[in-house]
Amino acid sequence: MSTKNNLQMKATEIIKCRGHYNIRAEHPSTFEITKEEHLSEKGTCIIGIGADKGALDLSPEFKKILADDRSELTIKFRVKSNEFTILAFGSSKMTFENHTDMVFRRSAFVCGRTVAIYSDHVAKTFPREIIELLQKEEEMIIEMSASIDPEALSPSVPPLREFFHSFEEVECRAHKVSDSHQE
Repeated sequence: MSTKNNLQMKATEIIKCRGHYNIRAEHPSTFEITKEEHLSEKGTCIIGIGADKGALDLSPEFKKILADDRSELTIKFRVKSNEFTILAFGSSKMTFENHTDMVFRRSAFVCGRTVAIYSDHVAKTFPREIIELLQKEEEMIIEMSASIDPEALSPSVPPLREFFHSFEEVECRAHKVSDSHQE
């Protein structure tokens, strides 16, 4: 689903998955949803298994929006009556090539499994009441809403004003040094 209101583009994806008794949610920099049916204790970033989609399965319009440096992603998690919302961002470097996994990262690192960067939460910071329900193998519904505001600045690109301001300061200092040597 995509709309264009005042030039803003939007698309939504719904993912269904479930928990597993080995979910630990202890990873400090990512969280992951996977189509895999099994989970070992080593998968400390995984918060959902048996997903009905991997990164490759997301709709073309959704991927197009997320593959823009100006995109913003709101992710709402529902487990029973508990809800939790996360904010993250897209990147023009995203390829969405992985057919089983979706990884959400706090950093700017991107690979074929990456669906979002600069996430304001990671596995370790998920509410423990949701993790406890997932450890009981409850179902989780994830609603991801991606949008682009063409007038918004990308979180991965410094505002031009600050960039040129800092460049001008360096240039001014360089000129002052060369001017003082000429006197």
